[in-house]
Amino acid sequence: MNSTAMLVLTVWCAALSAFDVRERRLPDALTLPGAAVILGYGFAMGTPALAVLGGLMLALPYLVVHLCCPAALGAGDVKLALGLGAATALGGAQTWSWAALAAPILTACVAVGTLVTPTLGTRLPLTPAPACRPGGRRPWSPAAVARSLRRRAGQGIARPVNRAMLRWWREPPHAVPPAAVGRGCGAAGEVATLAHGPAMCAASVVALLAGR
Repeated sequence: MNSTAMLVLTVWCAALSAFDVRERRLPDALTLPGAAVILGYGFAMGTPALAVLGGLMLALPYLVVHLCCPAALGAGDVKLALGLGAATALGGAQTWSWAALAAPILTACVAVGTLVTPTLGTRLPLTPAPACRPGGRRPWSPAAVARSLRRRAGQGIARPVNRAMLRWWREPPHAVPPAAVGRGCGAAGEVATLAHGPAMCAASVVALLAGR
């Protein structure tokens, strides 16, 4: 991958990482066109099979995890894996392997850091995860949940709500207890998730730079 392509990939990864950390999701408007451009670059370089194979080999395991437990991995991460898998495959088998292994390790290290370092846990933007079920959606925002509850109460059809859970939902994302990270799948309001996109991007860019 030449210097220009590497620069474009780095900017793309930076934009995705910033969006994922701030909005807690990866937009299709960035992931899908980026993957298409990377695959097109592979075709232009005369290695289309390598790009496609690398993208599928990384995206398929992510897809399996997403289907089994949507709270653990979002659909945006699966789409991002397609592009990053293709990009790192163009750097060689070793580059692809290092990037694929480093991403989950980075996310795990950050999760462990939130458990052992209280100050770190209060600074990271954690998001309540939905229940693990097929077709599960991305987490609701605390403000949206609060508005929904107020509207139901005004209509006289409010259902009994656990007050502790309601307080937890209405807290800002940075106030989620660090101990909630890494508990796995569970009911809504019981789990906090970390953005995995930044780790995927960082691992891929570093692996590509190291393999040049």
